[in-house]
Amino acid sequence: MSHYYSEYQESRLNIKKFKVIIKDIAFEFHTAGGVFSKNKLDKGTQILADNMIINENNIALDFGCGIGILGIVIAKCYPNTRVIMTDINKRAVELARRNIKLNSIENAEARQGNLFEPIREKFNTIIINPPMKAGYKICFKIIEESKDFLLKGGTLQLVALHNKGGKKLSEKMREIFSNVKELSKKSGYRVYVSEN
Repeated sequence: MSHYYSEYQESRLNIKKFKVIIKDIAFEFHTAGGVFSKNKLDKGTQILADNMIINENNIALDFGCGIGILGIVIAKCYPNTRVIMTDINKRAVELARRNIKLNSIENAEARQGNLFEPIREKFNTIIINPPMKAGYKICFKIIEESKDFLLKGGTLQLVALHNKGGKKLSEKMREIFSNVKELSKKSGYRVYVSEN
């Protein structure tokens, strides 16, 4: 059985489109079966999009990008920041590429691959809405490996439901980076940030 965090999807493609306003900007996204939160903008992504800290002229990674929402928001709001988006899910990456074009984004690209496999760069910021359904082992591995892909002073920013695994993820962030703080709390979600 395939999940949104599987490389290949068995469900029918059935492409749809939805519109959403993030940071007072209108976006459109192609979506389909076999991707995370296929019908709408999920709450965690919305909260991370509203609260993430990005600086202009940086390089940012939207890790596990799904259809590309966070990466596209960063690229649109910070046109001088280079954005790399990655996901293991081939269908999600194809949709992210379509969505880059749909939203007229020129400073972002989507790459397919497992974990940090498609990455060669180091980043000022890594943004993650982690695949909690994949389990703690994978989520902890993502946090551990992200340290090697952050520049000095770079940040890992992650959103999760605090009482459904987020607390454990924040503890892992503190263990790996020796620091963690909460950027935001809303609807049970928290945005955690650690600095390299």
